Amino acid sequence: QVQLVESGGGSVQAGGSLRLSCRIAGRTYSSLCMGWFRQAPGKGREGVATILTDGGTTLYADSVMGRFTISQDNAKKTVYLQMNSLKSEDTAVYYCAADQYLTRSCSMEVPGLFDHWGEGTQVTVSS
Repeated sequence: QVQLVESGGGSVQAGGSLRLSCRIAGRTYSSLCMGWFRQAPGKGREGVATILTDGGTTLYADSVMGRFTISQDNAKKTVYLQMNSLKSEDTAVYYCAADQYLTRSCSMEVPGLFDHWGEGTQVTVSS
């Protein structure tokens, strides 16, 4: 059974940084599209960034481009989200997701297509 375990959330002032981690268990870290999504109170879940385990191709939402960086350590089966220059509008629950079928586009446009999800970690940015 595939499990995703997130860590690294917390509270920070605007302009600060946080790094989220997500470790996958229950399968090999290959042939996957890994993604970070977020959901703010009263809003739908939106994609933040994705990365292909094979090759490392990345995609970013326009709202985080240039501020957030997704990366991975294949040996540790872990994907990271480095978040810099945080804004109050980045406040949300952040979720890690994985899918074995989206390995061509690794698109974040339809969160429901991702098969596996973590439980989420809260990120709060105060202004």
